[in-house]
Amino acid sequence: MASQQDQVVDLFIIGGGINGCGIARDAAGRGLSVSLAEMNDLASATSSASTKLFHGGLRYLEYFEVRLVREALIERETLLVAMPHISWPMRFVLPYHKDMRFEGETPTSKLLNMVMPWMKGRRPAWLIRFGLFLYDNLGGRKILPGTATVDLKAGPEGKPLQDRFAKAYEYSDCWIEDSRLVILNARDAVDRGAEIMVRTKVLSAERVDGLWEMLLENRETGEQFRRRARMLVNAGGPWVGDVIRNTVRSNSQESVRLVRGSHIVTKKLYDHDKCYFFQGEDGRIIFAIPYETDFTLIGTTDADHPEPGIQPVCTDQERDYLLRFASGYFKKPVTVDDIVWSYSGVRPLYNDGAKSATAATRDYVLKVDETGGAPLLNVFGGKITTYRKLAEHALEKIVPFFPMAGGAWTARVPLPGGNFPVDGVEDLVRSLRARHVFLDDRWARRLVKAYGTEAADVLAGAEKVEELGRHFGANLTEREVSWLIDKEYARSAEDVVWRRSKLGLRLSAAEVAALDEWIRNACSLRHAAAAAQ
Repeated sequence: MASQQDQVVDLFIIGGGINGCGIARDAAGRGLSVSLAEMNDLASATSSASTKLFHGGLRYLEYFEVRLVREALIERETLLVAMPHISWPMRFVLPYHKDMRFEGETPTSKLLNMVMPWMKGRRPAWLIRFGLFLYDNLGGRKILPGTATVDLKAGPEGKPLQDRFAKAYEYSDCWIEDSRLVILNARDAVDRGAEIMVRTKVLSAERVDGLWEMLLENRETGEQFRRRARMLVNAGGPWVGDVIRNTVRSNSQESVRLVRGSHIVTKKLYDHDKCYFFQGEDGRIIFAIPYETDFTLIGTTDADHPEPGIQPVCTDQERDYLLRFASGYFKKPVTVDDIVWSYSGVRPLYNDGAKSATAATRDYVLKVDETGGAPLLNVFGGKITTYRKLAEHALEKIVPFFPMAGGAWTARVPLPGGNFPVDGVEDLVRSLRARHVFLDDRWARRLVKAYGTEAADVLAGAEKVEELGRHFGANLTEREVSWLIDKEYARSAEDVVWRRSKLGLRLSAAEVAALDEWIRNACSLRHAAAAAQ
């Protein structure tokens, strides 16, 4: 029997973010043999540092990116059906006042300034309403409600805002648990035959006798080994350029623009469950979003980032910008003392030569390189809302090299745990609590919104809370952590409390350290048992 190193897979994917895992899932479901290598944890970079929204991108209409917005709007409902546990509808409140001015320039503002120079620096109400009309109708909306006008003087939406805001427009978009989306795509890819390797770095890739030959290193053990493939996909995200230059040593002229987006998480700033869309004087926008029940998420910034190897962090300047921006809307100023956490990610945008990070395109670009034999697909840009369409379009580039591959299939096909109706969360919570009487509503709801129908599998057979094993805090138990190790590639406390969940907001440093020690011991025992077989 041939070893894995002797075997040749159809597709080898570099990068375990949403693009890489989405392509792996789609390709495996079409009958292609697929291997994927991620040098760190799945979703460890950009794909766990988003603003957590499935949205069409209302502001992209100002840049005339109508195709991208339309595709994203259509995808919102396609994705809601496939993953109702980790995504759900949300209403967005856009406060308006007629004297609001901004200094930023967009293609739309330039046109308005030419036609109506007296409006310079303003987004008139009719323009916002027209944009929202397009937003309501470009995507064939069926599940999500349309735009409405809100009286901020009378409704709860106006209570936390400054008195100068009397009217708002309210429209629909969606929330997504971004890093869980990546994990579930990876799991579904494996269920369909793919190989997923975490903490495995591709040291080199070269064309040999019409195939790609990769040298890889397991970063946990130091072991080096090889893989061969008929086609290579570079979905390295922020490292896509590094892979081109240093891993495959290609002469491609394409490049990415690294744009840092930073967020702050504060104590809960208001009581209702809607998101705010705030316009800034610099032409940018930020969101203030209900987050993890007890918090508010505020973001994001746009700043050029020097290189992928530099860890992105929310700088003091970005933090102060977000605080100042949000305080321009809320009655009670948001201060440094309100912040409980901050995070930052690097968006690998296709370098279209835009003057500013804000103006750089959010669209994706797929380039096939056949020079030298075995094909290479480089993936540039993309946004989380359109990851499934990006994967479909990637497969359109890939399938000509594999004529026996099946057709497109992923639309509305549930991810693991998502096989229930869009409005079925409450029924699942009730069912889970009925089966496991030790659960309170908050605990059961967290499990359902993480695992969907698989929450029952996580707790299978447990009649008493003691049967779930050790408790690490915030209702995180040994049973759940074992599931994350065995099913979801978790190898450290950071994987568990910041990517598989956001329980890091609730656990103390001592609790996280104890969890990390337990996970590392558990993983060592699993490795030893596997080696003994």
